[in-house]
Amino acid sequence: MKIMIKFFTILFVAFVFVSCSDDDNGPEPLAVESKTATNIPAPQTGGQPTSDPIGGPFTKFSFSTGAVTTSETEWDIAFRGTTIAVNGGAATGTNDEPERNGEAGAFVATGTFASITDAASYTFAQDSDSGFAILTGSDNGWYNYTPFPVNVISPIPGRVLVLRTHDGKYAKLEILSYYRDAPAEPDGMADEARFYTFNYVYNPNEGQTTLE
Repeated sequence: MKIMIKFFTILFVAFVFVSCSDDDNGPEPLAVESKTATNIPAPQTGGQPTSDPIGGPFTKFSFSTGAVTTSETEWDIAFRGTTIAVNGGAATGTNDEPERNGEAGAFVATGTFASITDAASYTFAQDSDSGFAILTGSDNGWYNYTPFPVNVISPIPGRVLVLRTHDGKYAKLEILSYYRDAPAEPDGMADEARFYTFNYVYNPNEGQTTLE
């Protein structure tokens, strides 16, 4: 009888130990997401071809939902015309810009989208009164502008936006097109501009920097 009691005691202790070990492992990490966002609108008022000052609200985007959002806080990047804001830092002094209240930042990396596999080695800039973290203007950030008569905004090949989100997670983004429905050869005089299509990879796990 004593032998049986001792046996079941040992068995119970072993079961508790294994259960605690399993608990210590914690939950399984969430899958890294790889998606394409299509026709994200980025309207603006003013600017070319007029001399009126540029204005209008930015379109805010959340990587965690993979969609446009109207939230004042739960957004990561925001688009207006060719300008991209991040939800981190301070106001730039641009008309109608959104309030930054997160810790988002950006780094414009050079390489193929597939070759950018981890965000750990990058130093992230934030928006500030010195300008946007993702530089504006042709050849400075993500795009190239070919003037009239071509009049086309083209993503610069090999430019990848590596991003820290508003809540400290990580993503990478490759802009494919600035025109509605992403035509292979956009016509600057006919195709509707200010619609972003981009590939992105988002890691939803706290403290993880891998992007593959």
